[in-house]
Amino acid sequence: MAEEARPEPERTGEYDADNIRVLGGIEHVRLRPAMYIGDTGERGLHHLIEEVVANSIDEAMAGYCELIRVELGEDGRVSVTDDGRGIPVDTHPEAGKPALEVVMTTLNAGGKFDSKSYSMSAGLHGVGVSCVNALSEWMEVEVWRDGHAYYQRYEKGVPQTEVERRGRTDRTGTRVTFMPDRNIFEDTDLNYDSIARRLRELAFLNSGVRIYLEAEGSGEEEIEAARSEEFHYEGGIREFVEFLNQGKNTLHDEVIYIERDTDDVTCQIAMQYNDGYNESVLSFANNINTGGGGTHLSGFRRALTRTLNAFGRDRNMLKDASPSGQDYREGLTAVISVCIADPQFEGQTKSKLGNRELTGVVQQIVNEALGNYCEENPGTARNIVEKAVEAARAREAAKKARELTRRKGALSSGNLPGKLRDCSSRKQEDTELFIVEGQSAGGTAGVGRDREFQAILPLRGVILNVEKARVDKMLGNEEISSLITALGTGIGEEEFDIDDLRYEKVVIMTDADIDGAHIRTLLLTFFFRQMPELIENGHLYIAQPPLYKVKRRGKEQYVPDDRALGRTLVELAASDSTLEYDADGGVETLHGEDLKRFLHLCSRLEVLLGRIEHRGMDVQSYLDERDEETGRFPIYRVQHTNVDGTTDRHVCYSEDDYDALIESVEQDLREREDVEDEEVEIIEEDQYGALYRSEGLKNTLRPRKITEASEISNLVGRIEELGISVDQFFRSSDDEPDEDEEAAFRLYSDGSTIPVYSLADIMPKIRELGREGLNIQRYKGLGEMDADELAETTLDPETRRLVRVTVGDAIKADNYFSILAGTNVKQRREFIERHALEVSHLDV
Repeated sequence: MAEEARPEPERTGEYDADNIRVLGGIEHVRLRPAMYIGDTGERGLHHLIEEVVANSIDEAMAGYCELIRVELGEDGRVSVTDDGRGIPVDTHPEAGKPALEVVMTTLNAGGKFDSKSYSMSAGLHGVGVSCVNALSEWMEVEVWRDGHAYYQRYEKGVPQTEVERRGRTDRTGTRVTFMPDRNIFEDTDLNYDSIARRLRELAFLNSGVRIYLEAEGSGEEEIEAARSEEFHYEGGIREFVEFLNQGKNTLHDEVIYIERDTDDVTCQIAMQYNDGYNESVLSFANNINTGGGGTHLSGFRRALTRTLNAFGRDRNMLKDASPSGQDYREGLTAVISVCIADPQFEGQTKSKLGNRELTGVVQQIVNEALGNYCEENPGTARNIVEKAVEAARAREAAKKARELTRRKGALSSGNLPGKLRDCSSRKQEDTELFIVEGQSAGGTAGVGRDREFQAILPLRGVILNVEKARVDKMLGNEEISSLITALGTGIGEEEFDIDDLRYEKVVIMTDADIDGAHIRTLLLTFFFRQMPELIENGHLYIAQPPLYKVKRRGKEQYVPDDRALGRTLVELAASDSTLEYDADGGVETLHGEDLKRFLHLCSRLEVLLGRIEHRGMDVQSYLDERDEETGRFPIYRVQHTNVDGTTDRHVCYSEDDYDALIESVEQDLREREDVEDEEVEIIEEDQYGALYRSEGLKNTLRPRKITEASEISNLVGRIEELGISVDQFFRSSDDEPDEDEEAAFRLYSDGSTIPVYSLADIMPKIRELGREGLNIQRYKGLGEMDADELAETTLDPETRRLVRVTVGDAIKADNYFSILAGTNVKQRREFIERHALEVSHLDV
């Protein structure tokens, strides 16, 4: 529906210390973190990022921010940078401290408790960034405003420095960098896909804002490629709906768009129907994903059913069936976004909107706008109603099919399918159902299982693709029916009950070849579309049979994947080798566990230095910059362009060193008579096109921070404790040793001596040794294993590997299932062509 262009957001007024109101302290946050962020698992960890990003988004909503950058460190740290106004740094009139410190350290302090600085905001509780600070090992905040740069550091919410002024700058904005406290969070591994999903949502909901996400690479044996994405959508939630409908055949080309502003509410709705059978409706309030729904969603659903039913009745389209709300939502993709001045959420995690007045407001808006759309586009409206009528008929057919199969006992747990080899335990706790590809593998698994708690359900051939079938057709498929019966939960909104699940774990076990991947995809499609609660509650798993069996000198071991194979090669070589080197006290040797620990240090150091090299720095020159007294490596490399245009380069080993450099440069400026401005300008460049970039300026400092410096210093220190100098680490791969040059290290293995001329060469030599005399068998299918092998590698809880199925990015998962299992052949072919070069193992 065509609407007028959205007006520019009103700039709501000045933003300084007077706008910050203090309501309390943060002492309770560390003691009871779940009260503030929901839990201390992955959800709570990601909630920290959301709280910081929400402040940048609030600046965007107020019209002051266009660029946001989120960086995820391999060690778990997070950095969020924006080009907004910058947090105020002047003295707060009540607290007597800089407003920045008040905001970062005081619970319920912020600029969002009045309507002057922010008319609408996602973070209204005021516990956001101060809560993040309290739950972080450390936090650093950099602010650029009023022509200056400012810095403050905190540890566990407590300031470690004053708010320091660091030179002048024309840049505005804020950077918050923090390390989640590993003593509070169960796991500090960040889920890139979950974070990307949320940032993508925010970019869709705030048309025009540009959000960058970058994650550092990681890995022990080799450097994984870093991941990065840019999210920028001028079309707002219209583009959001188009994105959600990728891979689907839509019933109408143009997205139906509704936007209305009242005194207290801004409501945007975008919707489009496809020919599928699944509903995809997302709701938001003040940019917050209200996964639990709420009054705005209720108002939309009521109006949708009422308006389309009225259109159908007026045109005599509802004679043979009476569509319900469920029928009108079949194949519907929609995004509902409301902005209100005083949202009422359920708890700090804000999963459900409770403002009662919104039900009527949204219902009235949709009734009017959608009614007008139907009158202006009767063809599209007729197609939508006809689809709902067809859905109502299919729903009745599915109901009859359920009743028929129930009478036959097919959906009753008392009459389990004959192919099921059930376990003897009748309790759900600790029981497992393995869905096995093929009768043969099912038979082998049946022999190798533990009958007490493990059940086996073999599937014959390729199962039905539920992406292309309604429930009535699905219930008529023997393999799907057997699966539903074995699980015991029933199916469909009216009958599915997660409490009736007969097994605690449901495990998909297919071959590692292309056919197995196909069957696994179809099974995942079935669970994602028909039983998502199994995934959401953590019941669904994928078995990980080993990819390799390695034999060496009569010993066998199973290896799950290529990365583990690399580790295995190192382990095998280390177990049979001795490393000799010249230390200060004479010749030293390492073997056994000592050698393995040393190789782990080398491997990690290899990764970190490789990352530095990837960013364009020369590794040898960086190692040469080590401070001889402290043993530390630089955390800053700084280029200083003088007033006369000459350039100096400096290295700083701590934040204090960096502050001292700024002070030294400014002191020199104060002593010059030909310079009026006594402050140096700080210029930070950005690989994406710069949050701030300036060329040709004089009297500037260009700092480059090396975040790996601390860990590199630690690793090198531990290596030097063995008597090995860092000077022995690096050697160019192009440098051939001289004939009379003595090797710094000697590897002894199986009676031979291998000279090694630098630390950097040790890991490649070790991997070569690991492959000597090695027989590597690559498995393609479960049928290549006998019952004992299958039991040891895939069934036994003590030795197997299972991967729990989760949905980190449900939107991307929906897209992938629609493209890979849907009816749009052209999009599937384009997807395959686009990702063809990413295939690591091709089965042809």
